[in-house]
Amino acid sequence: MQPLFAFWTGWASMEFITSKEMDPHLNWMAMVEALKKGHLKKKAEISDQFVRRDDDTLLSRAAWIDNLGLGVKSVTIYPKNHEQGLPTVQGAMTLFDDKTGQPIAMVESELVTKWKTAADSLLGALYLARKDSRHLLIIGSGKVAHAVAEAYMAGFPDLEQISICSRNGHHAAKLASHLQHAGINAVPAEHKHITSVNADIICTATTSLTPVITAADVMPGTHLDLIGAFKSDMREADDQLIKKGRLFVDSKDTTIGHIGELMIPIANNIITKDDIEADLYDLAQRAIHRDHQDITIFKNGGGAHLDLMIAHEILATKQRL
Repeated sequence: MQPLFAFWTGWASMEFITSKEMDPHLNWMAMVEALKKGHLKKKAEISDQFVRRDDDTLLSRAAWIDNLGLGVKSVTIYPKNHEQGLPTVQGAMTLFDDKTGQPIAMVESELVTKWKTAADSLLGALYLARKDSRHLLIIGSGKVAHAVAEAYMAGFPDLEQISICSRNGHHAAKLASHLQHAGINAVPAEHKHITSVNADIICTATTSLTPVITAADVMPGTHLDLIGAFKSDMREADDQLIKKGRLFVDSKDTTIGHIGELMIPIANNIITKDDIEADLYDLAQRAIHRDHQDITIFKNGGGAHLDLMIAHEILATKQRL
């Protein structure tokens, strides 16, 4: 009888990838290209699993893409961890070979999530926003907002200004200062003055349960990138704005029946499922005509298939170093 470890010789060749090791070597346009190529492949099989104990949660998101591979990102969500100075969300993503099922890499979940989230939004904007966009407004001032600012500067190098708006003015000023030190023309903006900002692209990256932007805040020709609402009871845009704009999503499978941004207005007969024109699979196959005055709305819902595409690009980058 073979010893147990003989069945696991594949572990010796596994890659273990951390944020500290790889974050400096990654770039946004390579991640966008990985997402583009991934959406030209056969549509992913995806599945999510939640395991809960009181307020604590284990979330596992799995995806399988033919000729790319399999991946499972598992994270723990412990809301009280901050009391001990620990992260609320922690985890890792495991990649498996498409042909053999052998585990080939384990990647820190924070690294995957950062690059997946902002690259997802950037790809949507590259498909849908006006090419002459010069002014980006970000509503939110956390880690996602920081990553989004960097991503948009990479994808829209002609951006002249990024305005940072947060209900906490100190946080907005702090993020603007960080971006300025990185050579980005960023300024804080007051939430009550959103209407006067006149941004070409507006990105919302909040944890709000109620809308932080309304139809009255958005000028014709604006592209709206909705990131923050990721649960069934969360909203960032009001009903009038959702009804007014042309609607797009990263994945119909992970947004329409799962996220309040769409579920609530559909349930209230403000819009229907048919009002969602396309997702990234559709946009990868066909160009969308955009009038200069159109308001385009892209709902970033995430999904394990996006994690898988990004994690493979991270692994490939490490192997090229």
